[in-house]
Amino acid sequence: MPRFDRSHTDDLAAYIKASPTPYHACAEAGRRLETAGFVRLGEADEWPADPGGYYTVRDGSIIAWRINDDAYDAFRIFGAHTDTPTFKVKPRPDTGSAGWKQVAVEVYGGVPHQTWLDRDLSVAGRLVMRDGTEVLVHVDRPLLRVPRLAIHLDRGANEGQKLNAQSQLTPIWGLGEPYEGEFIEFIAAEAGVDAADVFGHDLFTVALDEPAYLGKDEELFAAWRLDNLTSTHAGLAALIAAEDTGTRVPVLASFNYEEIGSMTYSGAQSPFLESVLHRLMGDDFETYARAIAASAMMSSDTGNAIHPNYQEKHEPGHRPIPGKGPMIKVSANQRYASGAEEQALFRRSAEAAGIPWQTYVNRNDIPGGTTIGPISGTQLGMLTVDVGLPILSMHSARELCGAEDPGLLADLALGLFTH
Repeated sequence: MPRFDRSHTDDLAAYIKASPTPYHACAEAGRRLETAGFVRLGEADEWPADPGGYYTVRDGSIIAWRINDDAYDAFRIFGAHTDTPTFKVKPRPDTGSAGWKQVAVEVYGGVPHQTWLDRDLSVAGRLVMRDGTEVLVHVDRPLLRVPRLAIHLDRGANEGQKLNAQSQLTPIWGLGEPYEGEFIEFIAAEAGVDAADVFGHDLFTVALDEPAYLGKDEELFAAWRLDNLTSTHAGLAALIAAEDTGTRVPVLASFNYEEIGSMTYSGAQSPFLESVLHRLMGDDFETYARAIAASAMMSSDTGNAIHPNYQEKHEPGHRPIPGKGPMIKVSANQRYASGAEEQALFRRSAEAAGIPWQTYVNRNDIPGGTTIGPISGTQLGMLTVDVGLPILSMHSARELCGAEDPGLLADLALGLFTH
């Protein structure tokens, strides 16, 4: 039996199931925030300055904050992202050959192709209607499949086959001859709208496997979109719990498009977060500049746990594993935003939370990825530290972490907010 209170991880599983796309992740976060008394604000509306909880949403990104004191003078920001590598449905999706109906898709982010073969897949996303309104849709049943070529027809299948993203990763969804508009007609019907009124769509393939605990003692947790709904969910839980922060405003900022570089009008490289912070501090630049100088941000994203079958791929002096708590991610070249000041911020937060922690560094000859941390820290001119959970199978259709770690990450976020 599990040796820890699994209520947080159970709730993470529910959040993942409700959030197959960034748009659903924002909607579910908003639902939870409103249940806790937060109020949604439109960006074009006038915003109140009264104490309370508020949030705003832009294109799959969400920023939420809590004002606990009239005289607030600084921010504590927990940053994350809502998107995940997958396949995006092309604008004209209807295709097929040899008697099969297929859906044309485009690779979104760093997808390990083999993990998406021979899986039952769904489709989810948003439809933008003629009048500009947005309708979320999730076909929550098996719909698509990218079939693997039988080993009898590919004797080199176990010798490092490279798949062509254009010609060999197109999912099937039926038999017969496709016709123009068929797929969107189907999706519109699932959403309960008229296909003729669908003027735009952002639709993605969805891995259908249920989140699950693994192992003799259920000490492991597997799911799709651990990268990076673990962080969004942790920040959400911490923000709702952060009732005593004095003059510092706790903020959750979770961005879309991190997996493709953040260069959109709603991504981490946009002015979205900066605009929100400016509005909270008012028109006086001196007041805003002093608040930014007194503020700090924790950028949270998953990182690579040491892989038992590929230990040579990891930096030998830093070997994070599941179950040992969140890690601070350090890079001399600032692919992660963590210097000495930032390390101290992380350790103070972990100490306040009373949790264990680890350190992650890439090998010198394997540079690894990056996060929103360096981007947001540069955009805002704010002290920023990179943290995250160690996981295996990052970007796969099924990722793996320690079952206790998501709760420890939420504790770390609360430590940032309240100390």
